[in-house]
Amino acid sequence: MTPQPRPIPALYCVYILRSTVRHSSLYIGSTPNPPRRLSQHNGVVKGGAVRTSRNSLRPWEMVALVSGFASSTAALKFEWALTNPHTSLHIPSESRLAFSTQRKRNGQPKRPPKSLSSILSNLHLLLSVPSFARWPLRVHFFKRDVHAAWGRWCGKVERELRGSLPVVTDFGEDEGAVVARASASEPLGVVGKGLDGDGGGEEVPTWGIYGLPLDYAPLKGYVAKGQDIFVLERQGSCVVCKEEIDPEEGGLHAVCSNEGCEGVGHLRCWGRYLLKSEEGGGEGAILPVGGRCPRCKGEVHWGTMMKELTLRVRGQKEVENLLKVKRKRAPRKKTAKTKETGEKDG
Repeated sequence: MTPQPRPIPALYCVYILRSTVRHSSLYIGSTPNPPRRLSQHNGVVKGGAVRTSRNSLRPWEMVALVSGFASSTAALKFEWALTNPHTSLHIPSESRLAFSTQRKRNGQPKRPPKSLSSILSNLHLLLSVPSFARWPLRVHFFKRDVHAAWGRWCGKVERELRGSLPVVTDFGEDEGAVVARASASEPLGVVGKGLDGDGGGEEVPTWGIYGLPLDYAPLKGYVAKGQDIFVLERQGSCVVCKEEIDPEEGGLHAVCSNEGCEGVGHLRCWGRYLLKSEEGGGEGAILPVGGRCPRCKGEVHWGTMMKELTLRVRGQKEVENLLKVKRKRAPRKKTAKTKETGEKDG
């Protein structure tokens, strides 16, 4: 049975893990839920990797990650290339930074030892190669020394990253921002459903990986706008080619992501328009990175627009969960038994 296509995930990332006990011990992985995955690596919950299971190296910390992957397959592809930069076909031979000097018993090249500088240099390289340079990725740093090492490498190399590639830092541990955790039995980074902000229970940080949106909540207004437009058939004419959009014609249509703008257009028209508006006219590229809406002139990002589009056409269940009105829990009524107990206590 062929699996049904899914919407672009709310979050999928490739992360760099470092032992807090021995900084030279590093690990690269991928996940849709960094807090939960870190808890697994630290043995708080089941499911960690064998290479991070030694108690002598725990606890581990996520020092950086790359988010914005359109699927788990895309993230795994990037993860493999970052873990195996000496053999990855995504890296042109003339640009390769990592080389194998030994062979395994089966004759395959042995993976060279990792260091923070080697991982960051190859991360920089992968973000600039044709395979990944135009993906809607975002780089996050959670430790000052790691971000400083990144900056030093960027200052050394001539190869520049795409100007619109976001590089985000969050060193919030210095401020010690925390939120209450539902109960002491819940592992760090796995916030329970019972969390109600009453100040009870253990505390978890709100910075770093714990501040990343794990669901589609940041897109709620955008998704609701798209639903209104297409359910009420307010598509109007394409913002690019000006042809009237027939609700019965089918096809894929993208919506401007800016608040207050209901610009809708054929997917192919949006693509051509945004590519043409890019510096150099998007020469040789198939998909755009972003640009400005022809109607409101506000900035739009192709990755965000495609996330809303895939939710609209593939994610009915996700959209329903996102837009459903949460009912306030009614106060529990006192039963006769409760009243009787209360009277006896009094």
